[in-house]
Amino acid sequence: MMRIFDGHNDMLQRLVAAGAGGNRTGVAELFLNGDATGHLDLPRMRAGGFAGGFFAMWVPEPDFGDIRPVPAPDWTPPFRLDLPAEIPHDLALPSAFRQAAALFAIERTGELSICRSAADLRATMDAGRIAAILHMEGAEAILDPDALHAWHAMGLRSLGPVWSRPTRYGHGVPFAFPSSPDTGDGLTSAGHALVAECNALRIMIDLSHLNEKGVDDVARLSDAPLVASHSCAHAIAPSSRNLTDRQLRQIADSSGLVGLNFAIGFLRPDGRREAVPGIDLMLRHLDHLLGILGEGGVALGSDFDGALMPTDIADVTGAARLVQAMAAHGYGEALIERIAWRNWVDVLDRTWGG
Repeated sequence: MMRIFDGHNDMLQRLVAAGAGGNRTGVAELFLNGDATGHLDLPRMRAGGFAGGFFAMWVPEPDFGDIRPVPAPDWTPPFRLDLPAEIPHDLALPSAFRQAAALFAIERTGELSICRSAADLRATMDAGRIAAILHMEGAEAILDPDALHAWHAMGLRSLGPVWSRPTRYGHGVPFAFPSSPDTGDGLTSAGHALVAECNALRIMIDLSHLNEKGVDDVARLSDAPLVASHSCAHAIAPSSRNLTDRQLRQIADSSGLVGLNFAIGFLRPDGRREAVPGIDLMLRHLDHLLGILGEGGVALGSDFDGALMPTDIADVTGAARLVQAMAAHGYGEALIERIAWRNWVDVLDRTWGG
């Protein structure tokens, strides 16, 4: 079975939320045995060939008690969902810590290892364990450079300055369709310093969710390959979250990489968030990405446990269908291997060093 190395999942937030429920089942137990929800757990990872990936710490909106909840958004295009202000650090930090602690609890089962170098990734996958990268999606939990160093010591090796919400470091894109990603200002002065410190520590900077001016700033300031862990092609689906051809050329010029997002709302040319068979759409995006980024610049970034998946890929076990579809579409075995896992390891080797 082809290995799958995935650029983005939200499993930690889902397991932490489930573990806080009625019987307070531990996150490690939920990971080992599954609970018939979501997209990821160890049995389904094994069945789907999932060898490793980026495990995101993402801070959900806090419960503000008496404030009336915001109604569910209407995703019928055209739409624009503006997001609230930055979550305060004192609320974001405990949430991020709970998710990091969950990944360390899972590591203690022996079925998964948190990797800090490309050599770690290769050794862990070769040993048959899940290779995990600790990733922070939205940097609300990082107050200053000293905190970044502390997170790095804990194992943080990938960071997205924003998750669509603004942070002290920059501005994300709203969820909008149709929309350009050119939706606001670039990085703040603190964001400039964050890029420099990430470069010094060799922490990968993730462009997904960052607006166009922010991407331009990272491209200008960073000495590392540009990476968008879970994004699609704006030329096919004009969502604010997708990358324009100009942005794809920026990434290509840096010998960087884009991980294809499986989320149906970013795949569909009409922007509708309605589940449909989606592998043909995924192949359209892959063809477009390959045409600009080349065979070494395209990978997978599912957004499992964080988005609505195509009906063909109901969970991680469906990844094998995408591999089969790539072969039927005419991709050779070497290219499929690059997209499925090797390109991620290679770009991290260039970013982190061996």
